Amino acid sequence: MKSFQIIQGGMGIGVSGWRLARTVSMQGQLGVVSSTAIDLLMVRKLQDGDSGGDIRRALQVFPDQAVAGKILERYFIDGGKADGVPYAAKPMIGDRPGPFALQLVVAANFVEVYLAKEGHDGCVGSNYLHKIQAPLLAGLYGAMLAGVDVVIVGAGIPLEIPAAIGALCRGEKAALTLPVLDSEKGSVHKLELDPVGLIEGLEFPIPRPRFFPIVSSVTLASMLVKKCAGEVDGLILEKPVAGGHNAPPRGRETLNEAGEPVYGPRDEINLEAIRKLEVPFWLAGAYASPEKLREAKNEGAEGVQIGSAFAFCGESGLRPDLKTKAVELCLRDDSPSVFKDPKASPTGFPFQVLKMEGTLSEDDVYAGRERRCDLGYLREPFEKENGTLGWRCKAEDVDAYVKKGGDLSDTVNRKCLCNSLMANIGLGQVRAEGIEELPLITCGEDLAVVRELAVDAENGYSATKVLDHLLSV
Repeated sequence: MKSFQIIQGGMGIGVSGWRLARTVSMQGQLGVVSSTAIDLLMVRKLQDGDSGGDIRRALQVFPDQAVAGKILERYFIDGGKADGVPYAAKPMIGDRPGPFALQLVVAANFVEVYLAKEGHDGCVGSNYLHKIQAPLLAGLYGAMLAGVDVVIVGAGIPLEIPAAIGALCRGEKAALTLPVLDSEKGSVHKLELDPVGLIEGLEFPIPRPRFFPIVSSVTLASMLVKKCAGEVDGLILEKPVAGGHNAPPRGRETLNEAGEPVYGPRDEINLEAIRKLEVPFWLAGAYASPEKLREAKNEGAEGVQIGSAFAFCGESGLRPDLKTKAVELCLRDDSPSVFKDPKASPTGFPFQVLKMEGTLSEDDVYAGRERRCDLGYLREPFEKENGTLGWRCKAEDVDAYVKKGGDLSDTVNRKCLCNSLMANIGLGQVRAEGIEELPLITCGEDLAVVRELAVDAENGYSATKVLDHLLSV
């Protein structure tokens, strides 16, 4: 497989979409699509009329045309739904999803990867959050059916992913252990996916993608390399300054005066120990400059992963008006305010939030939103008294969360990332009386590269310009 110096980050729902990934891949680097909530993104775009016909074109080559037809029949609206009309719901995925819910995830991942790979021979990766486990196996399967080259998994300990990839390649049942709150000692819950029969018209084996976990410590990197039941083909080493979810500090949590978690010497990655693992690695978190790329390679890295610079480029899926505002903030004399929020994400992972007017980063805007959980990607499973599983989210209605056995204190300042990240890409839900879900922007702390690339906020810059800048070593 081709080598690459730049990995484009898998940023949020739809921000790292197929157009961005395709552009990066066509330049000889690793373009990456985000798998997070990709089934929701697909069905909402279909309800908006599938402008350009890209989703329908990809579904025409999906291996199971009966499934493709069912998706179009249920969700496609020619010309798009009327303004102010809510999006139709899709099935939530829990520990026992129905076949159609799984087929939606498979098809959506296939569509995104297929479109990213269309018309060139560059490498394409797909990014997954290990914390969002319920759709993970179906997402992997769909991406693999489209020939994804690299699977990237972060936000957790993806020890079982290589074995699951191998099983799906062979057409065998794949399984992941599901961490469950309040479970009885010794009880084990599994998520399983049997590829045979779920999607018709396939022959096995299918090609195996490379596996790159995202890690933030030598301990985790070493464990994955040595204990995974399958190959770890590369490592992405992420520093706390990177955007999105970050690993929490090691040891007892300490907050600074602003209320952000404090990282210390224990959170630094020992690159000498990483090099001894003899696995290719890339560095992430404030590496968006040719000097930093050179520094990473001098440390033995293959290259770097870049997120925020791509998040605000022309090809990203972020809403154009939000991109313009973000670039405006970067071009001002004072640096944009990025807050590492220890509470925002229901996952419990710190989450980088860009302070921007009119978004949920503002306390009064957040307080004015009615709490609800109708998308459910960040729900956590818990064991009921009868041994079955229930699901709850720290950002849902407080009374509902407590009724399910949750601790009231866990709900404080939690934000609904599922709905806000959909609003980030122009696919936010419309509520009663025409109220629309509001966005919440995430990015890394180092945004100096945006000032270097953007001539002005209105015209912005392209993904190709990002690559040319980074590779001008």
